[in-house]
Amino acid sequence: MADKAMTERLKTIRDREAADFAARRPRSAALSRRARSVMPDGVPMAWMAGLHRHAPLFVAGGQGSTLEDADGNSYVDFNLADLSNTAGFGPNAVTQAVAARAARGMQFLLPGEDAILVATELAARTRIPFWQFTISASSANTEVIRIAHALTGRRKIVMFDGKYHGHIDTAMTTGGAPGDNEPAVMQGLGLLPAAGADAVNVPFNDLSRLEAALEAGDVALVIAEPALTNCSLVLPEPGFLAGVCRLARDHGALACFDEAHTWQLAYGGFVRAENLSPDFVTLGKGLGSGTPLGAYGMSAAVSAFVEEHHEVADSPVRGLAIGGTTFASALSMAAARAMLEGVATEEGYRRIARLGNRLADGIDAIIRKHGLQWCAFRYGPRSGFCQTPQHPKTYAEAHHSMDIAFSDALRLYMANRGVWESIYSAGPQVSFAHSDADIDRYLDVAGSFIAELHA
Repeated sequence: MADKAMTERLKTIRDREAADFAARRPRSAALSRRARSVMPDGVPMAWMAGLHRHAPLFVAGGQGSTLEDADGNSYVDFNLADLSNTAGFGPNAVTQAVAARAARGMQFLLPGEDAILVATELAARTRIPFWQFTISASSANTEVIRIAHALTGRRKIVMFDGKYHGHIDTAMTTGGAPGDNEPAVMQGLGLLPAAGADAVNVPFNDLSRLEAALEAGDVALVIAEPALTNCSLVLPEPGFLAGVCRLARDHGALACFDEAHTWQLAYGGFVRAENLSPDFVTLGKGLGSGTPLGAYGMSAAVSAFVEEHHEVADSPVRGLAIGGTTFASALSMAAARAMLEGVATEEGYRRIARLGNRLADGIDAIIRKHGLQWCAFRYGPRSGFCQTPQHPKTYAEAHHSMDIAFSDALRLYMANRGVWESIYSAGPQVSFAHSDADIDRYLDVAGSFIAELHA
């Protein structure tokens, strides 16, 4: 996309499609103007204003794999609310369970049987035996970090470049690795520099750099996404994930795999697929299928420590700083149980993997047809356009495989033709509600876009 003529062609398509996008959505525009009088940027959550380079849609509802905006336009959804809703819209096992649970009480600050059933199923899928529940993957990662600090008596947290572990201070950093000679730098306004003092970020797929970060013996936790999913897709090299566990253990640190995204890619996540035995695994997003929910599993040894140090009311000795009033609500447990038992089944994952391969094969066919030196990202239900000949192995390589101008023009082009594309840093993903016809629709529209771009 560095070619000047191609850049101009992208701009021409983008400008034309942006005008069409605005013309077809007058009610969304009117709602946006109204919303700006009571909400910054006219949105109830800041990300909604910055995820796309166009005004956000106002949504009316959805059915199956399709969502509908306030103007009555419908879209086959391949973003899936950034993987937080993989069950689809309208009546399904999750929405029916949530409705039934809500009618009987949504929250009690007391346990119910659903929590046992969800924890049992998660333990069976991941082989991680003990579980706790929160309101998001961010809060699950926060609690894992606190437990690791308390259990090891150490301060530092090692992460990998290109990661996303939620909007928590320690994780919103870059740098800080041995040899950098400076503490990690905060990534965002409002974050205090002190939060980066204990953060260390090393390249993904680089066990030698990880080992160097562990050698001082001051690391409490190594936390990694099994595959980087917020810079399109970077898969682990053979042996890398097992090496993370081994090196952490050898240096007295704990290991955690954050599967908030990757749980949607394979049954039981990468922990099951790679036969891994970390100290923790964290989940979120799609597990609740739109219901706010996070979870973390832990080893038996960690569970024993948590039991020994739980918070006791009126005790002069404070316990672990974990828990929250709305964590593990009856509503979220009902949603998770229905998701696991009725939607995200082993057969369901086989089906979306087949559709994902079909999507990736179709993208590869489009690329070959136009003689592009690109390839398709692919893993299970996840795919997308990789604008380099080889799949990236690090965040730095992934950065070169994406083009925001391309993504912006593609998104508008597809939206105007009834397909809701993924956000810039991700890629289209198949949901449990998608069909073969939906895949064909995506490929047909994407193929037309590439044909016009490379005419």
